[in-house]
Amino acid sequence: MITRATILIVDDDPDVLTAARLLLGQHFERVLTTADPNEIESLMASSRIDVFLVDMNFAIGRNTGAEGLKWLERILGLDPDAVVVLMTAFGDLNTAVQAMRDGAADFILKPWQNDKLVATLGVATKLRQSRARVNALSVLPPSDEMVAVSPQMQKVMHVVAKVAPTDVNVLIRGENGTGKELVAQAIHRQSSRSDKVMVSVDLGAVAESLFESELFGHKKGAFTDAASDRAGRFQAADRGTLFLDEIGNLPAASQSKLLRVLESREVLPLGSDQPVPIDVRLVAATNQPLEQLVSNGLFRKDLLYRINTIQIELPPLRDRVEDIEALVLHFVAVYSRKYRLAGKSVSDKAMAALRMYHWPGNIRELSHAVERALILSDRDELDTADFQLNPGSGSSGPDSLNLDASERRMVAEALEKAGGNISHAASLLGITRAALYRRIEKFQL
Repeated sequence: MITRATILIVDDDPDVLTAARLLLGQHFERVLTTADPNEIESLMASSRIDVFLVDMNFAIGRNTGAEGLKWLERILGLDPDAVVVLMTAFGDLNTAVQAMRDGAADFILKPWQNDKLVATLGVATKLRQSRARVNALSVLPPSDEMVAVSPQMQKVMHVVAKVAPTDVNVLIRGENGTGKELVAQAIHRQSSRSDKVMVSVDLGAVAESLFESELFGHKKGAFTDAASDRAGRFQAADRGTLFLDEIGNLPAASQSKLLRVLESREVLPLGSDQPVPIDVRLVAATNQPLEQLVSNGLFRKDLLYRINTIQIELPPLRDRVEDIEALVLHFVAVYSRKYRLAGKSVSDKAMAALRMYHWPGNIRELSHAVERALILSDRDELDTADFQLNPGSGSSGPDSLNLDASERRMVAEALEKAGGNISHAASLLGITRAALYRRIEKFQL
């Protein structure tokens, strides 16, 4: 399967460029190469680069990695969201840690293992996509990174402001597309660790067999493909913030290993007998009902207690209708600038329809709807039809005029299926527990 992404390979060895291009061309839609790092800027200007694979040593006899760190800084200066994987024939753990602290996504040793290189760049492309989604959710004013007009979001931002200066562990809960990583970034940005790195790990994308290596690191020879020492994500985030997304996806064995590290505040890289102290602030996120997973024996209760010192519940978009107009206008401005389009207004009728829509995909779906409408519409004013809302997915059509009756029936059915378990019922309905309690009280169930 070909991944839709553009990879730029920068290396002064033509044999390396040829080998990498032939290999990666089988897995990625577009592979660009250059032997001259001075061409990076022009290539970035002419093409959207998803992942950069950059050699760390260009001049003959150089093996310190300083050149790679310089080009890493240059690339991130041009595009702060760029995803850069560095490679070198000279393995050095300290250089790897420094590179990741400076913003590199990963570190590859030459000669590479083909499967390892493809897998690393595959994860890197997912990181790029994730950063693009976060960008789509960010708002224009730098001093106000999240739209928080509604009382629900005002409450969230108040909690963020209270907990950010502390080092307390935070668990962010919410449906997909509600902006959990944005909240994690706000916590990091307002913390005393803001001058250090925030490392994000999508645990749903980490294979169980690679969990220890990815998070805790490994020593050379620890396993077949361990050709050099490698720092894990905990070490890369030292003195900063570690964001563990989709923590509910962790298998039982990985949960035990994570708990041990959080309790001891040290990691033991694979193949090593020397623990490494770590100092990280943990922020985790999930869209799953962890209490229900605990009841079913699928998630450790002690791990839940450890990560859940402070819990922040993000409301779905349908429960923060007051934010929709501000978000729509924001996305119109963002995508008008991105695609160099003339500014467009949104009709009152369209705005009303957007407020009524159920938004099962939350802010991410709203962002995509606005982007699509701006690109495809030929009019100066966006109307309801431009947003291509699917009545079957959320808005109330003419055949379902009694909203209260329909909603009461759905809530009652969810409670029955969940055996009265509030967390499970809320998960079935795709709403927060607080939202479900409000409906239970409203319908006197």
